[in-house]
Amino acid sequence: MIFKRTDISRFQKNLVKWYQVHQRKLPWRESTDPYHIWISEVMLQQTQVKTVIPYFLKFIDRFPTLQDLAQSDLGTVLKMWEGLGYYARARNFHKAAIIVTKDLNSVIPNDFYQFKKLPGVGDYIGAAVQSIAFNHPFAVVDGNVKRVLARIYCIKHPVNQPSSHKHFKKHADRLLNKSDPGTFNQAMMELGALVCTPRKPQCHTCPVSKLCKAFLSDQVDIYPRRIKTKKVPTYHIAAGIVREKGKVLITRRKLKGLLGGLWEFPGGKLDENEDANAACIRELKEETGITVQIESHLTTIHHAYTHFKIKMDIFYCKYITGSIHLNGPIDFKWIRLKDIDRFAFPKANLKFIPMIEEE
Repeated sequence: MIFKRTDISRFQKNLVKWYQVHQRKLPWRESTDPYHIWISEVMLQQTQVKTVIPYFLKFIDRFPTLQDLAQSDLGTVLKMWEGLGYYARARNFHKAAIIVTKDLNSVIPNDFYQFKKLPGVGDYIGAAVQSIAFNHPFAVVDGNVKRVLARIYCIKHPVNQPSSHKHFKKHADRLLNKSDPGTFNQAMMELGALVCTPRKPQCHTCPVSKLCKAFLSDQVDIYPRRIKTKKVPTYHIAAGIVREKGKVLITRRKLKGLLGGLWEFPGGKLDENEDANAACIRELKEETGITVQIESHLTTIHHAYTHFKIKMDIFYCKYITGSIHLNGPIDFKWIRLKDIDRFAFPKANLKFIPMIEEE
């Protein structure tokens, strides 16, 4: 194990030296603006770097400053976030931008504990932004860092068990280079992303392999340890494209919860022993108050979320009778298909929207 100060110092030196040579060229690393750093860290939570890059560039082009973000409506923000997933990140970031603009004179807090009071700012975001933007000595602990630490120390605590976090945090704090915490944190995350990977880690090119307990004891494949997760359930959903006089009906989800604030084609889960056609008619009646008739089946799409999967049958529906009385959604609109790009939809809807034809 690395317990001696000389070992820790060597670990820090070797890691940072490697990072300075091998780090990826990423747009947010070219900026010292705390706002840009904050955006990148929010987007990078549970999302791959290659996916984040175009969203980051598009986001800062649309909202160049924190004030620009705060002054925009949530619908616009969600549209810019569309397809990136985990939409609570966008909602919380928007709320935080409003608070900083109104209550803090548009100055992002240069204090870990004050910064953590903002919506969506937890230990990870707090440590990342405060260390990278302000050089404050807080160790970042994300999935990549946990994997590195698990192998360096042969940590037996499962990386996917919440109660294990304190053990990884303790080791991360001990290794942290407090004189340059931002660079060190980024180096740790980069090592996990490029070298100390989940499968087939590149130990022969690792700058700290000689200080890694798992490598020295030939146990790299054993770490990190994980608790086996339960099988992910699949839910069958039916949704309707209601066409009436050249327009289609869309509804907006509640602002809180999964996919909060996004627009969608109305529908819902099938009841036990219910077929998709009947479920579509029933769900539209329950959610919107209107009666429809199934015209045809458009397609079936499959989509995976973090903790469940969906199979969605989409139907063209003819409006029969009734006026809109919402039960669940918070808003509705009859729109022309040419205007559909103005609204933010869940990724599952985006899979079939290009297939929709005019009435």
